[in-house]
Amino acid sequence: MFETRPARAAGWRAFVRAACVVATLALGGCGSFYVDSGTPEVQASQYRKPAQAKPVQLMFEFQTKGAPNARATEMLKAQISEQVKTSGLFADVAEQPVPGGAMLSIVLNNVPLTDDAFTKGFVTGLTFGLAGNQVSDGYVCTAKYLGEGQAQPIVKSARHAIHTTVGAAAAPANAVKADSIEAAVRTMTRQIVSTTLNELSQEIAK
Repeated sequence: MFETRPARAAGWRAFVRAACVVATLALGGCGSFYVDSGTPEVQASQYRKPAQAKPVQLMFEFQTKGAPNARATEMLKAQISEQVKTSGLFADVAEQPVPGGAMLSIVLNNVPLTDDAFTKGFVTGLTFGLAGNQVSDGYVCTAKYLGEGQAQPIVKSARHAIHTTVGAAAAPANAVKADSIEAAVRTMTRQIVSTTLNELSQEIAK
């Protein structure tokens, strides 16, 4: 069954439903979304490739402040899987156990960064957008790879952020404006995962 446009939009609002963003958007009316430029995308061609790629079982989970977010996980699952498949680091990427037992776990955790964001959103709402504010959501991507014969997993991580401005707030420095929250989230995800995979590739290919 296809989701209606309002339902789909609601899904993405739930995806980035950290209290700071929800309060600001609800009280301030409309917002603009910016992807931080501090974590640019690393092209798969730059990864260090293993001499002989092996299959891997991929497990992905999106979290909100450390708690599992099933809806967001489902929304990004296919994108993450495709990115890992096209990385060139593995012979095959599957949801089920693979020959050799190699496993790759990717966790993307959404953590609010802005202090007292609800109060800022409330002020913006009362002044009908004349008082501009900015809130930021942080993201931490952690990848754990356990290959055949390894006693301990290889662990790599990267950080990213999405900034939301409401009212008369100026555009944040060192950030790129996105057309929508969905576009911002998908771009951030692609960039942070590429950075983490690049770091992981330096160890896998040894």
